[in-house]
Amino acid sequence: MRIETYQQGERVTIDPGEYYSTRNQSVISTLLGSCVAACLYDPKLKLIGMNHFMLSNPRYSRDLPIHISEAGRYGIHAMELLINDMMVKGTTRIRLRAKIFGGASIMNRDTDNSNFVCVGPVNCKFIREYLESENIPIDAEDLGGDFGRVIHFSNGDFAVHRRKIGGARSKLLGQRDRECWQNSIERQQSALPQIDLW
Repeated sequence: MRIETYQQGERVTIDPGEYYSTRNQSVISTLLGSCVAACLYDPKLKLIGMNHFMLSNPRYSRDLPIHISEAGRYGIHAMELLINDMMVKGTTRIRLRAKIFGGASIMNRDTDNSNFVCVGPVNCKFIREYLESENIPIDAEDLGGDFGRVIHFSNGDFAVHRRKIGGARSKLLGQRDRECWQNSIERQQSALPQIDLW
């Protein structure tokens, strides 16, 4: 996890296997391929959180129930860690809402009709099933496809900015990403009431 400060806010970049939640002026970012990031938020508390979960094996049987597979075990741990961290900060499961991203088929494309699916589709299936079973509404999703994503999740308006990965303009796109999260922190700060201390 890396934290950059900007004005009175922060940008937190999480890596696979990590999670983070905060009520501060923040943007949480990550880079996704076949992994999935669940962006959870409590609009009442202005509390946001994100995890980034991945799987260790590339293929899972279509006939195996998801909750007893490795996919279920790793995904469940990631979701419970994030939700519990947010509950410690004051939320309840009933107030949580979700935006979900990732699950691309990049490395192991499913081109045959075998009994197996790749990591990305398994991750997509898991996160949808998990949130439905926990009665956490999905307000937005961008799952699947054959491209990676960089996402920035902003506190304040709970917006998620997504950029597809692929192409040779990485330096220009990196600058655009920086401007995106910095603008988000500036919007959060401008929405705060101005208080003079004597």
